[in-house]
Amino acid sequence: MSAKARSEILVIGGGIGGVATALALARRGMRSQVFEKAPEFGEIGYGIQQGPNAYRVLDWLGVMKDLEPQAVFTRNLILVDALTDRELTRISCGSAFREHFGAPYTVVHRRDLHGALLEACRKREEITLHTSKELASFGETAGRVLARFADGSEYEGAAMIGADGLRSRVREIIIGDGTPRPIGHVSYRGVVPLDQVKDRSHFDDMVIWIGPNLHFVQYRLRGGTVMNNVATVASERFERGERRDYGGPDELDEVFSHTTPHVREMLGYVGKDKNWVLHDREPRSSWTRGNVTLLGDAAHPTVQYLAQGACMAIEDAVVLSGKLKEAGGEINAALLAYEKERYLRTARVTITSRIFGDIIHCRGGARDLRNHLLAQRTPETFWEVDWLYRGIAV
Repeated sequence: MSAKARSEILVIGGGIGGVATALALARRGMRSQVFEKAPEFGEIGYGIQQGPNAYRVLDWLGVMKDLEPQAVFTRNLILVDALTDRELTRISCGSAFREHFGAPYTVVHRRDLHGALLEACRKREEITLHTSKELASFGETAGRVLARFADGSEYEGAAMIGADGLRSRVREIIIGDGTPRPIGHVSYRGVVPLDQVKDRSHFDDMVIWIGPNLHFVQYRLRGGTVMNNVATVASERFERGERRDYGGPDELDEVFSHTTPHVREMLGYVGKDKNWVLHDREPRSSWTRGNVTLLGDAAHPTVQYLAQGACMAIEDAVVLSGKLKEAGGEINAALLAYEKERYLRTARVTITSRIFGDIIHCRGGARDLRNHLLAQRTPETFWEVDWLYRGIAV
């Protein structure tokens, strides 16, 4: 086996986390092979919000220059009461925000972000990309990892990174803690041309209309040419113990029937033929075994309420590559150092995301208290997100 093959890192999963990992490794002079189980690399989904923490990391990875024409630079993050159409609070993302966090707040399409990372990977000779490679099993011998794939092929490397998503095969083998936990929230999404959007008052903002058991998110994508829309319900049927067919289009319409005509009209921007059931897991450590570790949703899946799932995966990639570079040949020590650095930060994101979901969906007296407290904020109040958006050192 060549010295090159002996030093390669095997990355399982070719989504945002996987290609970001390969690129981060390459920038630190390390070789990798990325294995995607689908016939081609690609991303499904719609918009991604990139806080300043993600912007700085993507800039370090060298992709923001190519990504910026497709990005939208958000002016304000706004919460609106969906039952009254009254603005509750906002965070201004202007000059004070950028100076405080050292970067702007942007939104992009998932495919644009993944495409920029993938194109950067294709330009690096340190990275080999494979498709139609579904991991079956792996083993470790004498500090080497041997990955076996469903097509009968085998690849060996110095380490293996499981970046294979919410239902990770690598996690199943390392931890074996079963399927991820549904939280009873269901989302519907849609992207429409701007000329179909009647209300243009928030074209430069990211707005969330919030109400009892519901919220609706809207912001522009693709260089501002289209509007991204997400409607979510926190299902009462799920709360009552109904674990099948909850959060369907009938429940979506039922929950949103109490909102203003403006909010109900916006439901026409989302497709009702497909939905996304939200899942996460209880935070836990011990996602490293020998020279194998997990990254992104495979390690610490989170619900969408801080808009940080992809951001955490990209942060993971940069921290992991740094630890491997620092540790040299001590692979297990590097992976354990990476896990230690990432564990509590990602656990905080997972738990805080759940809490924020409860806050925006609350009802009755809790809703009244929430609205009262939010009214006391100023647009240049950043302390609530300071821990998050200051991000990691790069």
